[in-house]
Amino acid sequence: MRGRSDGEDELFSFVRFEERVPKDHPLRAIRSLADEVLVSLSGRFEGLYAKVGRPSIPPEMLLRATLLQAFFSVRSERMLMEQINYNLLFRWFVGLTMDAPIWHATGFTHNRGRLLDTDVARAFLTGLLSLPQVKRLLSNEHFSVDGTLIDAWASMKSFQPKDGSGTPPGEGRNGERDFRAEKRSNATHASVTDPDARLYRKSDGQPSRLCYMGHVLMENRHGLAVDATLTHATGTAEREATLAMLDRRANTRRRITLGADKAYDVMDFVKDLRGRKVTPHIAINGTVSKSGKPRKTAIDKRTLRHPGYDISQRCRKRIEEIFGWAKSGTGLTKFKVRGLKKAQAVFGFVIAAYNLVRLPKLIAATPA
Repeated sequence: MRGRSDGEDELFSFVRFEERVPKDHPLRAIRSLADEVLVSLSGRFEGLYAKVGRPSIPPEMLLRATLLQAFFSVRSERMLMEQINYNLLFRWFVGLTMDAPIWHATGFTHNRGRLLDTDVARAFLTGLLSLPQVKRLLSNEHFSVDGTLIDAWASMKSFQPKDGSGTPPGEGRNGERDFRAEKRSNATHASVTDPDARLYRKSDGQPSRLCYMGHVLMENRHGLAVDATLTHATGTAEREATLAMLDRRANTRRRITLGADKAYDVMDFVKDLRGRKVTPHIAINGTVSKSGKPRKTAIDKRTLRHPGYDISQRCRKRIEEIFGWAKSGTGLTKFKVRGLKKAQAVFGFVIAAYNLVRLPKLIAATPA
């Protein structure tokens, strides 16, 4: 017989909250991994909060909510709070009960700012990679590195002379401004909206923009990110960040290989790598000068003769999958926070979220 849709609302529910989430839902395996890491970070969280006063939002819930924002490309904290309010899956993942009141978006942002101002994002990524079921998936010999530009949360109109001179924008909240024939550089100008942002042009013919530069160190076995950092956008930032990430590695005695594109083919950089027992599997920059002479390279036949060089050159391109997921999957084409410290934390959480998305299938497919 035909069913009727005019039933009354029920006052109580007799279905357990845990039963609302399917047993095979991908978020179950992801939350299990995230909870293991959060347990190891409990001591670090204790040092961030006072011993007396009104309880704040638990940092574990803040971190789970931040991961959800990356998984589902939620554009703002206000939309995230709206989703957590009526989406049972979001409530379950964060750790809220069915009847728990939702936080105000401003309160959530202020509470999460405490985590963004510290090094919790890197600690979370390190803790994730230290889990036994994850550690056995990682290569400790072959790596790749690359960088990408991410726009800052600042308008080009905010890039003004440091001495206070210059023509102000026209009338109105977003007045017109003519930049033609105006010379601007990071030495003489700075953004009044985000002073840490830098004006940078990727290559000739490309527009200059206010941005940061994100860097990822990837292991070549499964293409997982083992380190991530964010720096000012400069011509030497990629090489400087690479050396910093290599220096943070615990095991520096074993010789490793490092694949990279031709932007890393610099004599001094290759020398620094070899001094760190790193074999540079770097693409040769064969730029030809106006006089017809090719650019001098530091990659010689000692490296090119080995078959591992060609393998590294193929594997290093997988790092673009990480950047592609971060930008198209989570919407990280432009930061929603200002300042290098907070932007670096957001970038670190997004890279950790990429690993979490891929790890459950890799763990299931790899025998112990």
